[in-house]
Amino acid sequence: MRPLAWIGIVVLVLGILSFVVPIPTSHSHDLKIGDASVGITTHHDEKLPPVVGGVLCAAGVVLLIAGSRKATA
Repeated sequence: MRPLAWIGIVVLVLGILSFVVPIPTSHSHDLKIGDASVGITTHHDEKLPPVVGGVLCAAGVVLLIAGSRKATA
């Protein structure tokens, strides 16, 4: 199998996983008054937009097809 086909498989798997697996993000908010400091950290799990997953899946399929074709020479 050609390297382009392997890259296509990886991109396709990443596209499928983007529909299911959330990406964790953290935000830190701090407030300083004189020598005192108060802070809070919030955590969110957000999924990528479905358009991004669809583009990754389509690109993976195109790369997989392009990598599996035999060269004409």
